[in-house]
Amino acid sequence: MDTFFTVSYQSGALNDNASGFVGQYAHGNEPSHHVAYLYACAGEPWKTQKYVAYIMNELYNDSSSGYAGNDDCGEMSAWYVFGALGFYPVNPVSGEYVIGTPMLEEAVIQLPDRKTFTVKAPRKEDNEVYICSMKLNGEKYTKNYITHQDIMKGGILEFVMTASPGK
Repeated sequence: MDTFFTVSYQSGALNDNASGFVGQYAHGNEPSHHVAYLYACAGEPWKTQKYVAYIMNELYNDSSSGYAGNDDCGEMSAWYVFGALGFYPVNPVSGEYVIGTPMLEEAVIQLPDRKTFTVKAPRKEDNEVYICSMKLNGEKYTKNYITHQDIMKGGILEFVMTASPGK
């Protein structure tokens, strides 16, 4: 998969309809949105963190063309929201969200019954895109995913971020 993200895209070679290239990965092609998260599933979460941070920082901005491709039914926007929270539904029916890299220092999700789920990821520097450690409700958390059920219970998911990958 490494070469998928590093071999350069050559315009006109295959399909100029795609956009948002990182190597051969075309972020503008919504069916491939999960690909950067597959590293975490394969035991190399630092690569997921590297590429998700790169995609979010380089392919999204607040201009009129602030995302690659078109926002079919909100897919590009939804990818960004999940990415910014630090997790993504690689398999949407599994009830699990694969951990990526949170890009917000704090986000609060309002849940039913006045519960909230809070994500905290304070940073000292913008280049701190790698996860050093996590806690869920004050307890050390080492899984590469969080369940929908855990989110819906409410609580706090805390990330300690660093500039160096934790290989």
